[in-house]
Order: sequence, then structure tokens, then C-alpha cells
Amino acid sequence: MLRVYLLLCCSFFSIDVLADNHVWLLVDTKARKIEIKKGEQTLETINQIAIGRAGAGLKSRQGDNITPYGDYRIGWVGERSTFRKFFGLTYPSVRDAELALRKGVIDHVTYDRIVTAHQYHQVPPQNTPLGGRIGIHGLGRADERVHKAFDWTHGCIALTNGQIDHLSQWVDTGTVVKIK
Repeated sequence: MLRVYLLLCCSFFSIDVLADNHVWLLVDTKARKIEIKKGEQTLETINQIAIGRAGAGLKSRQGDNITPYGDYRIGWVGERSTFRKFFGLTYPSVRDAELALRKGVIDHVTYDRIVTAHQYHQVPPQNTPLGGRIGIHGLGRADERVHKAFDWTHGCIALTNGQIDHLSQWVDTGTVVKIK
């Protein structure tokens, strides 16, 4: 908490202002970890995450089971997900849309819808040929042994239920998530 003092009419008043903490997430798909960061400082690390069945990279279409590289934000929080909690990402990004438009994967109308959503800080359409509903989630009722054995998601980043509960104290809608 940051305390600010104001000089008004020859008297000092103090008000408490919540300082923006700039916490963000770095998802390292090679090391299978999430770093909770503030600026360049790593505050905590969550290990043994799972990613898409087809690994991580440039996501080119719905159903490819790839966890997309890129810079996103948490666009929504699903507290009642079958995966315990779901932090939905603002995938596809403008960059994802530009690449898909050049490759003919999406049309100009879809591209414009994605770009407009980002311009107005909204969640982009989740039903495009690029796919959607990419996020960070827990296991729900899934078997933790499977989670530890191999990558099993359709493109999301999966944590154990304990890990997703712990992560929820650090993040909310708007938190930056960089996936590399």
C-alpha cells in the first residue's frame, strides 16, 4: 500500500492508494514452469506444468493441440470450471491474427473482429479457425499421475489443483502472460 500526502487548504491529508504491483507470468514451455514475476524479478516458480499434446509453438488452427507462443493477458476467470479454475487468455492476439491472415487461415472479417476486440481491451472471438479458449487451468477431477507423466492439454497450460489455487492469489483479469 502506498500512502500519499496531499496539501489542501494549508492542511495535510493522507490517503491510501493501492500501488499497481505489475505482477506478470512467464510461461517457459521448454522448462515446463511458470515464473511469477514483478518487473524482472522472479517472485515464485511453479514447476511441472503440462502443455499441449503437440508441444508449444506457432498455433495455426483450431484442434492442433499446440500451446501458442506469444504475449497475452488474462481475459476472464472461470471459478467454476471443470478444471477447478480457468484463467482464459486473450488468444488469438493481433500478431496471431496477422500471421493467420497472411497464410489464408482467417478472412479479413475475422481479422478485424480480433483486432477490434484487442483495441477495446476485450476478449477476442474464441470461435475462429485459429481456435480459442486457451488458458491456464487446474486438473479438476483428472488424475495427477497423468499430469506428471506427459503433456495432455489441447493447447492450454495445466497445473495441479493446489498450484492453480496458489496461482490465483497472484493473478486476475488483465495480468500479462508471456508464453515462450
